[in-house]
Amino acid sequence: MTDDASSALLTDRYELTMLQGALHSGAANRRTVFEMFARRLPENRGYGVVAGTGRFLDALERFRFDSAALDYLAGAGGLDDTTLSWLADYRFSGDVWGYGEGEAYFPGSPILVVEGTFAESVLLETVALSIYNHDSAIASAASRMSLAAGDRPMIEMGSRRTHEMSAVAAARAAYMTGFSSTSNLEAGRRFGVPTAGTSAHSFVLVHDTEREAFEAQLRALGGDTTLLVDTYDVEEAVRTAVELGGSGLGGVRVDSGDLSSAAFRVRRQLDDLGAPKSRVIVTGDLDEHAIQALAVAPVDGYGVGTALVTGSGAPTASLVYKLVARSEHGTGELEPVAKRSVGKPSKGGRKWASRRLDESGVAAAEIVHGKEPQGDPRLRPLLRRLVADGEVVGREPIDEARERHSRSIAELPETVHRMHRAEPVIATRFEQPELA
Repeated sequence: MTDDASSALLTDRYELTMLQGALHSGAANRRTVFEMFARRLPENRGYGVVAGTGRFLDALERFRFDSAALDYLAGAGGLDDTTLSWLADYRFSGDVWGYGEGEAYFPGSPILVVEGTFAESVLLETVALSIYNHDSAIASAASRMSLAAGDRPMIEMGSRRTHEMSAVAAARAAYMTGFSSTSNLEAGRRFGVPTAGTSAHSFVLVHDTEREAFEAQLRALGGDTTLLVDTYDVEEAVRTAVELGGSGLGGVRVDSGDLSSAAFRVRRQLDDLGAPKSRVIVTGDLDEHAIQALAVAPVDGYGVGTALVTGSGAPTASLVYKLVARSEHGTGELEPVAKRSVGKPSKGGRKWASRRLDESGVAAAEIVHGKEPQGDPRLRPLLRRLVADGEVVGREPIDEARERHSRSIAELPETVHRMHRAEPVIATRFEQPELA
């Protein structure tokens, strides 16, 4: 999909069948509030991270049923002329609030709040969920990896393990939550994510000798490059790398075997050969648990691929988009509504959210209010306006989201560092009345 292509068909058919039914029943123009939230976090996760806001706002601006989309829908059947005519003029004219991108969230957090008519708001369900569920899952995994890595830099390199466009979004989410760079060039072009990369085993194998491959890479990329040393014999490769690159060699990369013991051996060898400043980079099926286990090893950086782009075992954030309030008539007062099915209940009413901080500035609870809170210095408001009367007002550079994420995680209790047997690090408390 090109940067300016319509996003209107990135949706499920039932959104349009609901629209058609509502146009016939008269409910299409009722004022409504939809909210996006997670009923629970993935197992062993203490928090989630909101991601996808910027991409959703881009998609919202492109959510137009152009002639190609209308021709397809007319030919596919099932939609009457009234519905097709309504879609031809579709422009979202409502308001959207959301947690700032990069913010931590917890079960029940109203991550996204969409106010508008039922017709215009229900059409956004699928595109919003597809973006936020993917990006938040990746960001949540990447954030945990960043915590495990500490000050050691990480490169995202999972493009070959997922759909080509998912790879671009994953690189954006990873950078926002602490990764230093990506191997994906489209993410660099589209979102300004720093890019990095040197060579794979095929580069060594295509040359007659490992020495010849290292010489070629050093000539092409300079002495600060990182040489891949586990194609054949690691010890011999490190010796050759330092012989050719000297004490100024940028680094070496190990991609297989017992990475911890290999890192110790390679570090000692580099030091003994007079290259104490050369970096030791490790890659190869890393996740947050493996990174945490390498904390005591002399590693200078990590490359993470498969686990990152698949959410490290949680490929979706399990977010839902539910109607929580509607007017009796088109412009009447909003009344709470809620789904009551067993196992999947929702809480009615338009909500606001804040994070309660203790005397030390540490987060103590997620508070979900029935009205916008006022005047309590220990409550940090979480919802910010993203769209006003159909116009995007909340777009921001990715570096602002990156900084927000750092602040948000630093604010959480120490238990945020727990990778196993974790529960939400703060509780969510609802302050609005429950539906009868």
